[in-house]
Amino acid sequence: MKKDVFKRLAKDTGIYGMSSILARTLNFFLLPIYTRILSEGNYGIYTEIFAYIAIIQVVLIFGMETGFFRFASLDGYDSGKVFSTVSCFMLIVSLAFFGLCFVFADEIAAGKDYYPVAVIYAAGILAIDTFTSAFFARLRYERKAMKFAVYRSIKILSEIFFNLLFLYLLPKYFASHPQSALLNFFTPEASYVYILAAVFCSCVVSALLFIPEIIRTKYRIYLPYLKPLLIYSLPLMLAGLQGTLNDFIDRYLFRYLAPENEYSWEEQLGVFGAAVKLAVLMSLFVQMFRYAAEPYFFSEASKSDIKPVYAKVMKFFTIFCVIIFLAINFYSDILQYILGQKFRSGMIVLPVMLFAYMLSGINQNVSMWYKLASKTKIAMIVTFAGLLTSIAINVLFMPIYSYRAAAWGHVASYSVMIFISWQLSKRYYKIPYQWNSIILYMALGTALFFVSRIMETTSIVLNLSLYTVLLAGFIFFVVKKEKISVRR
Repeated sequence: MKKDVFKRLAKDTGIYGMSSILARTLNFFLLPIYTRILSEGNYGIYTEIFAYIAIIQVVLIFGMETGFFRFASLDGYDSGKVFSTVSCFMLIVSLAFFGLCFVFADEIAAGKDYYPVAVIYAAGILAIDTFTSAFFARLRYERKAMKFAVYRSIKILSEIFFNLLFLYLLPKYFASHPQSALLNFFTPEASYVYILAAVFCSCVVSALLFIPEIIRTKYRIYLPYLKPLLIYSLPLMLAGLQGTLNDFIDRYLFRYLAPENEYSWEEQLGVFGAAVKLAVLMSLFVQMFRYAAEPYFFSEASKSDIKPVYAKVMKFFTIFCVIIFLAINFYSDILQYILGQKFRSGMIVLPVMLFAYMLSGINQNVSMWYKLASKTKIAMIVTFAGLLTSIAINVLFMPIYSYRAAAWGHVASYSVMIFISWQLSKRYYKIPYQWNSIILYMALGTALFFVSRIMETTSIVLNLSLYTVLLAGFIFFVVKKEKISVRR
């Protein structure tokens, strides 16, 4: 049974990973363009707006994705009626939110010194993504991983297309057509508005893909289903809200806490935001694993011998994270050229953010217990502790260390959440995690990173050769310790 479990989980992870890899590749593809066309300040505002989009989306989705997985899998609940209730709820929320933002766009923009059209684009992105998230969730529930991946990939490719179209063609067009009506929707020069417009257009493309499903869906809220859905999902939303705030709180605080020096807060945030994007491969692995693992964990939860499997999954998840941590750090001398010259000073936080994303993935694994045990209210305790830790680190140290403090705030926050969640799991849903092995691999990976920095030379070729040997040595150690048959 265990071999079948790992094969199925690995297969789904790989398929979901196709679209996630493409999404993260988008960052590598567009990051050199953004950091060469936009100024640090403009990129900083883009980073801030998308941080707001991330937090608002958690509120609008309301934890209904996980709620749908939970109740559609329970005996006594009709999965069709569950989906009808969830999709109708999300449609109402999306329309109401967009309507309010459209009416008050000028006031919102004035409060943040944004362009009003940027507010409308952001609201449109949120409304469409919230509504279509119900249909993406149903694809995951029905284990239509390939269709999910194809639809996500089309959305991502269209985003690339619209970015290139807008950033490279429109400024030239506006220079020769200063009275163009398109200037009602764009700025004369390339800015963060162009990125928002590109993402909005890709969301429209994504919604069009679901037209057959959207037409066939019966939009009806079944009240006997809505109440338990809300009761189950509300704590998840609040926990997700705190968790997302934990991930993005530093982006909001730059406006108020960044040190006053030769660089504005927008420029400091822009440099930090660009550097964080280079840590994308770690967050990619965490995301693609979550897409596959969450529905699987629910479907297998009733089996008596499943907990040791969860523990083994956690160990190998950590091993892969350490390999990614080492690989990106070892070859960062090459990766830095993805960024424009004026953004490369932020490379100093790359190792810290990679480690933070690794802890984020471990936390997602450890925190699955309260979803499986239907004790989702505990999620609020765990994530609130992490949020307080993040705020404390940033408030105390950002005025002095700028984005360095922001990076370490993530490490401290995830460490606190892992510890609290693990302690609580021992009481309510004990899983025999192999902590000795997990800590060993993380410690060894960290030690090899410091060794690489100590032995660093002025020769790039020599450095890369050394790093390759260290990475191969870690993999060899894992293979021997875990008794993995490479041939098999």
